[in-house]
Amino acid sequence: MTQKRVLSGIQPTSDSFHLGNYLGALKQWVELQDGNDAFYCIVDLHALTGEIEPALFRKRTLASAAQLIALGISPEKSTLFVQSHVAEHNQLGWIMECLAGFGEASRMTQFKDKSAKGGADSARVGLFTYPMLQAADILLYQAHYVPVGEDQRQHIELTRDLATRFNSRFGETFRLPEGYILKAGAKIYDLQEPTAKMSKSSGSVAGVLEIMDTPEANTKKIKSAATDAGREVKFDEKEKPGISNLLTIHSSLSGRSIADLENEFEGKGYGDFKGAVAEVVVEYLRPIRTKALELLEDEKHLIDLLHEGAEKARVVASSTLSDTYKNLGLVK
Repeated sequence: MTQKRVLSGIQPTSDSFHLGNYLGALKQWVELQDGNDAFYCIVDLHALTGEIEPALFRKRTLASAAQLIALGISPEKSTLFVQSHVAEHNQLGWIMECLAGFGEASRMTQFKDKSAKGGADSARVGLFTYPMLQAADILLYQAHYVPVGEDQRQHIELTRDLATRFNSRFGETFRLPEGYILKAGAKIYDLQEPTAKMSKSSGSVAGVLEIMDTPEANTKKIKSAATDAGREVKFDEKEKPGISNLLTIHSSLSGRSIADLENEFEGKGYGDFKGAVAEVVVEYLRPIRTKALELLEDEKHLIDLLHEGAEKARVVASSTLSDTYKNLGLVK
């Protein structure tokens, strides 16, 4: 049986991924490498739709690559590369922009949400055309599946619409990808606001467990996590969102059931429980952080790995682009 091609990307917009990123998506990226032809991309061009500071941007791109490898994305098993290293992304992106309707692009909820926050004048044209570049990212590699969260479903639909439109006008060129909606992994909430999703955009860094944080910093965050009235370690998202979140974190990383943990901490206080959660998190993340720091120490080797990934990606991307240009009647 031939392998299915999987493609997904992540923006290098912070120094560290957090536990929510890992349990919500990246852990499944690692699993999808087995039995699939996986392409994973650090989408640095998409990150240009926000504010960037060049030296920090470069550092974050390399940090993202190092963390992906440390988390288990294998450059041997999958094709790991940086979007800007493969020029075909921009080239096919322009074709997709010429294919998409203005109304269609205006209906994209991400653009509507972000431009509503900052006002239309502050919204970049790149933010408006972002979904067309995203469609190009996917269609270049003839992906069968695109692992995404539920919030990205609309972008997959647009990609399929653009591919169908191109194929019907200019001949069969692109495979229609399917969204592989990531199975509801453990939903991890902010440690300080356990009713809000753990996110870099939250008001306080104290609620976010970062992969690259020191063990001491993560221990401190867990020990000062918001808890609930009472002393009982029991899973009840409505009445005890703080404790329920910590139980989910422990269970996700230790592999133990929530019922098992409730039994273990019966009659013990929150202090004991938080200490145990901190220990599980720190020990789980320790080897990942160590490996990422080692990779960042040898920058040349890390960049070489990314260049090798880009070479593998370019073989597929250039073939798709060549067919696209030919079918459009562009002179070779």
